[in-house]
Amino acid sequence: MAETEDAASAPKKSKLKRILVITVVAMLAVGLAVAGTLWFLGGSQNPEAGAADQANAEPAFQPSQYFVIDKPLLATLQADGRQRYVQVFIALEADSEAPLAAAKTHLPLIRSRLLGVLSGQSFEGLQTVTGRDALIDSMLTTVNRTLEGEGAPPVMHVLFRNFVLQ
Repeated sequence: MAETEDAASAPKKSKLKRILVITVVAMLAVGLAVAGTLWFLGGSQNPEAGAADQANAEPAFQPSQYFVIDKPLLATLQADGRQRYVQVFIALEADSEAPLAAAKTHLPLIRSRLLGVLSGQSFEGLQTVTGRDALIDSMLTTVNRTLEGEGAPPVMHVLFRNFVLQ
């Protein structure tokens, strides 16, 4: 009978030991998985690396500002022996107020130079998208040269608000 009791208690001890070992191994595996995930995701960064990341981060978004020139630029063009007209409403885009304030101050000079650029275009060229893009580029160059001559920072873009060929 004593042998039967020893035989019955032995399997219970080994079952408990096996469950304990499996539980410890499972907890160790979960702990290693969490530690590995944190290591791969950079959870153990030092404070100096965080400061360097902040210094290299992009600056905060700053919306563009616009100056709308209310009066249109109107010029006459010659095409096939006929007189044609081009009318352009424009706006200037800049990232700060300084170029736009300078453009407001020197608006008569800018308008005069832009009219010269506009009247120098061909009617056929302005009918194409590439011709209008070239006009925008030459207008931007003219505006920025004028502002540079006056000691002001440049604008980013010249925008067509309305463009009419007749």
